[in-house]
Amino acid sequence: MSSVPASAFLALALILFCIGLYGALTKKNTVIVLISIELMLNAVNINLVTFSKYGITPSITGQIFALFAISVAAAEAAVGLAILIALYRNKKTVNIDDMDTMKH
Repeated sequence: MSSVPASAFLALALILFCIGLYGALTKKNTVIVLISIELMLNAVNINLVTFSKYGITPSITGQIFALFAISVAAAEAAVGLAILIALYRNKKTVNIDDMDTMKH
């Protein structure tokens, strides 16, 4: 039975992280920026699970850290969307360039 090599998982994580970084740094829409941050966190989770399985001493530690990262990502998404909804109610836009001050 053949298994997928660790380099394939690491390449996938690298691609996901680069796409997320590009989206977070270049896009003007805050929803796209939040999605890009989620992509980067998922790339980190892939790395954690990969090194947990293929590391020098395979253990469940990386998978446990991945579960913590998933819970932090869920909380980040909820708080980020709540802030985004509050900003949209005040500014009537989700463009990052229009959200440069805290005044109305």
